[in-house]
Amino acid sequence: MRSPAAVGAPGRRHDGLIRRLLRHRGARRRETEERLRLQHELAVSRQRLARWQQHADSYERHLGRAQRERAHLLAWLAALHPASAVLTPLTGPGQGHDGAHRLCLVAGGWHLSWRIAPGDLALFAHVPPGAETAPHPASDGDDPAQDAVIRRHTQLLACEGTLAAGLAAAAGRRPPGPPPGP
Repeated sequence: MRSPAAVGAPGRRHDGLIRRLLRHRGARRRETEERLRLQHELAVSRQRLARWQQHADSYERHLGRAQRERAHLLAWLAALHPASAVLTPLTGPGQGHDGAHRLCLVAGGWHLSWRIAPGDLALFAHVPPGAETAPHPASDGDDPAQDAVIRRHTQLLACEGTLAAGLAAAAGRRPPGPPPGP
């Protein structure tokens, strides 16, 4: 019969081997779990990126439509003020050399100006080129003073329109006649 020490020695060797195998298996399982977690996080991040890209694309489309509508409205405004509207190329420091122009006009006695992108210049074929007669801000329509002038002028025009409509309606009425007789 073997002594208990002889029986225990191979068992201890096997115990160590089993522990190493289990540790190795556990490490592999943790690596697999970590890889799966990272793959999931990557998939979620890609979905978020796609969603934000859709938002950015939508914003860009809306911005493009708004800028085009702005250009159409400015071309219309220039057509309403043909005596003072001029289109000048932008030059100077900070103005860029991309072919942009500045629309300048006088409305309500105020000098107003806006930057016109090169792609919108065809809308302004009716506006003559000219030398600018008033200094303009270097910004692209971010002038609070110009905004205030436009608001006041719009309110004035609205009041004049309401007054003119009231006078026309009053002139078109018949004065009350004599009461009908018996």
